[in-house]
Amino acid sequence: MEISLIRHGKSKLIENDKITGMEFKNWVEKYDHYGVFEESTYPQKTLRKMATTNLVITSDLKRSVDSANLLNPKTKVISDALFRETELPIHSTGLFGIKFNPTIWTVILRLLWFSGYSNKCESLSLAKYRAIKASEQLIDYANEYNTVVLVGHGFFNMLIAKELKRKGWKGERKTGAKHWSCTTYTLLNYHENKFL
Repeated sequence: MEISLIRHGKSKLIENDKITGMEFKNWVEKYDHYGVFEESTYPQKTLRKMATTNLVITSDLKRSVDSANLLNPKTKVISDALFRETELPIHSTGLFGIKFNPTIWTVILRLLWFSGYSNKCESLSLAKYRAIKASEQLIDYANEYNTVVLVGHGFFNMLIAKELKRKGWKGERKTGAKHWSCTTYTLLNYHENKFL
């Protein structure tokens, strides 16, 4: 059995002006509703997995769904909110009007989130719990379809990968963080294990 985790493509939202923390909330909403750029080429491993898999899953966010369609326009996709990216906490005071570009806000808020701050968003512990559920769902799909691809998101794919490895799945030590990267995890089924 095989489960491949692919990170979505680069968002069409390219606004990178300095904004306040409160404006960043609006930026995130736009980011969630924009599609991704079509590329002239894609990683060969990613294309190969998309072409040969028996089932493709995405989150219900546009960048995930659009990425799957760009990688293989003919494939049928199951979209599920269970596989959405982990959220970022938004500080309600806007940190006194301090302005950073969205990339810096993302780094600051992700570090705060990893430190336990989760104002008005899913906490790290809840995201880890959701990753357990997501990994179980992917394993159920793999039991039925043998090969499964999830076109998902950077941080949540990483949490899912940790759960798959904890459950005995073998794969690369680090989950690919670049857009369009593909990391594959395998588990020998009972019949294959019998002959080892």
